[in-house]
Amino acid sequence: MIKRHVILTSLTLLITFFALLSAFKPFVEKSKGLKDYYKDFFPIGVALTQSDLNGKNSELIIHQFNSVTAENSMKMGPIHPLENEYNWKIGDSIAAFARRNNLKMRGHCLVWHTQTPRWFFKDEQGNTVSKDLLLKRLKEHIHTVVNHYKEDIYAWDVVNEVIADDSTYFRNSQFYKIAGEDFIEMAFRYAHEADPKARLFYNDYNTEQPKKRDKIYKMLKALLARGVPIHGIGLQGHWSVSNPSRSELEKSIALFAGLGLDVQITELDVSVYDGSQGGQLIQNAAQKAKAEFTPEMESRQLAQYKMIFEVLRKYKKNITGVTFWNLSDRYTWLDVRGRKNYPLLFDTELKPKKAFYEVTKF
Repeated sequence: MIKRHVILTSLTLLITFFALLSAFKPFVEKSKGLKDYYKDFFPIGVALTQSDLNGKNSELIIHQFNSVTAENSMKMGPIHPLENEYNWKIGDSIAAFARRNNLKMRGHCLVWHTQTPRWFFKDEQGNTVSKDLLLKRLKEHIHTVVNHYKEDIYAWDVVNEVIADDSTYFRNSQFYKIAGEDFIEMAFRYAHEADPKARLFYNDYNTEQPKKRDKIYKMLKALLARGVPIHGIGLQGHWSVSNPSRSELEKSIALFAGLGLDVQITELDVSVYDGSQGGQLIQNAAQKAKAEFTPEMESRQLAQYKMIFEVLRKYKKNITGVTFWNLSDRYTWLDVRGRKNYPLLFDTELKPKKAFYEVTKF
């Protein structure tokens, strides 16, 4: 009887143990961050500002991500506002945060037609600079910034958004007007000179739209044929609940990977409104009204995120990083006056949305 009692007691304890283990499992799963779910696929990053470096935002970043990008502080205007003045403070604080927490860091961005300070295109007399002077200034800027962050940044968005959205080829920016397309090649060469170990990316939006995709492909193929040190392409990923389609996203990844380039999603968000591409927001009467995150929005966004990450996992051999553009719905660059967007995986309370669980369920 004693022996039977001992066996029954042992069995009861064993059953209780497994019941407790099963009950505890969801809590273990909940403790995993995006980076943990995707540790065998690619780094998961987030764009951040100085205000994200403390408090609950920083805790969420450390828990969920293993890569960071400065949202604005390393762009030319903020970091180099005057010819002989560099503002390192915010960028340095983000780099220090990355070092403390063993996070990879991407640099964004060295050349962009927007947020370039006016002085860059003017000489001492206030006239438009010559091509030689523009390239000289570009070299000085790139060498200075890349060397400053040489120990922190493993990859740079070197050139940003130089392909036109209309029927023309290159965007008619001040850089293009003064230097033609040569500034694109030279920017990559300058960056490679400054840090031969850094991975160098061309970065653009609407890369899933066939006409623009073909122009980007043509440019990159020509640059690579000339031996220009380009290592990857950044598909910005400013997408919406209706764009891109699975087929177009797959075509883009396969096409650029076929050039031997790394592919990264560099600025991922999924607008809950149709027609949001590259920051161009359709403004109709309904959208101007303050909107809540409706069940329909949630359902469509969830389905789109699910599709996107299914494709990214499929192409894990080609995808070397995915970066979300902002941390949570509390603050996003897509918010406009009178209308809030909800494009990310964490809500305004920093809690995971249903879409979060969908992209980690595989």
